Amino acid sequence: MTWSEIWPLLQEASVATAIMVGVSGLFATVFGLLFGVLLVLTDRDGLFPLPILNKLLGGVVNVGRSLPFIILMIAIVPFTKLVTGGSSIGTEAMIVPLAVGAVPFYARLVETALREVDPGVVAAARAMGASGREIVWKVLLREARPGLLAGLTVTVIALVGYSAMAGTIGGGGLGDVAVQYGYERFETKVMISTVVLLVVVVQLVQMLGDWAARRLSHK
Repeated sequence: MTWSEIWPLLQEASVATAIMVGVSGLFATVFGLLFGVLLVLTDRDGLFPLPILNKLLGGVVNVGRSLPFIILMIAIVPFTKLVTGGSSIGTEAMIVPLAVGAVPFYARLVETALREVDPGVVAAARAMGASGREIVWKVLLREARPGLLAGLTVTVIALVGYSAMAGTIGGGGLGDVAVQYGYERFETKVMISTVVLLVVVVQLVQMLGDWAARRLSHK
């Protein structure tokens, strides 16, 4: 293949990868944050201790984190078809397993970040009569912002890797290009270009995430 053929291919694949990572990352942010907060609040020493709910949520998160992504993609094919209306391949279909895999991953990172908040700050807020909602929004989430953002950066980078892995079953994106052209057709230039592009994307995400986390930690 010539470079005039490779570049349009990489551009289209990059857009597909960005869509998969962006949409699934949005789901991971919303639901991972929700589950992470609930894990902290319903813990034995949390603001609203509910041991049964806490163990249930913890079990769901642990199961989600235990499955390798390649197995998860195959295992939830029926669910993916249900959500997408019958398709289990392609960019839109791959958003489903990516989101399912990323939510528990980020939930644990959220839980860790929230547990690192100084308990004295929470105790002081409770002593001043702050409500549970105020403690969550104005104390826990505010104080944990650098850790939450750092965790989100790790999650997005993991999603880039997951999206590349999705190419093995026709998921589209850069992984699909690497498999179809770089591996199956022995197009070395395509494989090298894909690898370099993925490395650059990961580096940019990491640099942006580190910069934002430092900015928040100084506020």
